Amino acid sequence: MEYLPRPIPTPPVRFMDRLRAFMRAKRLAYRTEDSYCHWIRDFIRFHGMQRPEHLGAKQIDQWLSHLVCDRSVSVNTQKIALNAVVFLYRQFLRLDIEPLQFSRAKKGRKLPEVFSHEEATQVLSLMSGPASLAASLMYGSGLRVMEAARLRVRDLDFDRCSLIVRESKGEKWRNTLLPESLLASLKAQVEMATALYRRDLEEGFGTIYVPGRPSVSHREAGIEWLYVFPAQNRALCPITQVVRRHHMREQQIRRAVRRAIKQAGIAKMASCHTFRHSFATNLLVAGTSIRDIQELLGHSDVSTTMIYTHVVGKHKEGTISPLDYLR
Repeated sequence: MEYLPRPIPTPPVRFMDRLRAFMRAKRLAYRTEDSYCHWIRDFIRFHGMQRPEHLGAKQIDQWLSHLVCDRSVSVNTQKIALNAVVFLYRQFLRLDIEPLQFSRAKKGRKLPEVFSHEEATQVLSLMSGPASLAASLMYGSGLRVMEAARLRVRDLDFDRCSLIVRESKGEKWRNTLLPESLLASLKAQVEMATALYRRDLEEGFGTIYVPGRPSVSHREAGIEWLYVFPAQNRALCPITQVVRRHHMREQQIRRAVRRAIKQAGIAKMASCHTFRHSFATNLLVAGTSIRDIQELLGHSDVSTTMIYTHVVGKHKEGTISPLDYLR
């Protein structure tokens, strides 16, 4: 199921409806909109449903400190909550807030868990069907599970062996690798998705979801908008009230990967995202430059990509352990 924006009354009157309308005018991703609204509601409830205009930096500090001290949220969760209230005051309400002095969550540096190539291929060999192909793209192209599930036919360039990621985190497009070993399987998957689409048309269901245009009909959209991994069954979209075939759910892929990891007996805290980490790490071992890996992963800052140099030990090349001096 896509993250489709919930309808807003016209004109919006209630506070949260006006806030959502403002966010959509700013073209925030719907996941960001939903997350910000969640934390803003939490902030208002924490202060006894008082209007945000009557609250200030002191109340924001109390709430953010409460999240860490009483609810033990992570560093990233506290950052999202902070971003939400800052957006609320500075952009929506146009109010200045004094410097904040809340208790910050502490973050230790953790290295990402990665598969060796042998472990990655072992896990993939224990999977089957569309979930196996989606996981192969996570390892072979560095996709997130969300990006694999939402992949469309138009994103695949078989001639150039490249893949364009459009519906990504932060709506940042990027071009990445398309493994040659997956070309035949992907072409067969596209044929299957096309056959399902034609059957839907024959049965009177042919609407394809297009981002930003949820009611576009199949004639306007075209086959290039089809999901590569369509859902097994059609479903009613609770927002648009249209019955259509969505993409495979991310949870289906996660469960299949989790089962395969357990079956392989790999004693690591691994998940779908481990394939993306392994994509970057194994490219680095093979000699790919950190800048190229940054582009393939879609990182805005190379410092985010640099973490993989610590995973493979690039930062300590040439260093010899004292225990080996006498050997």
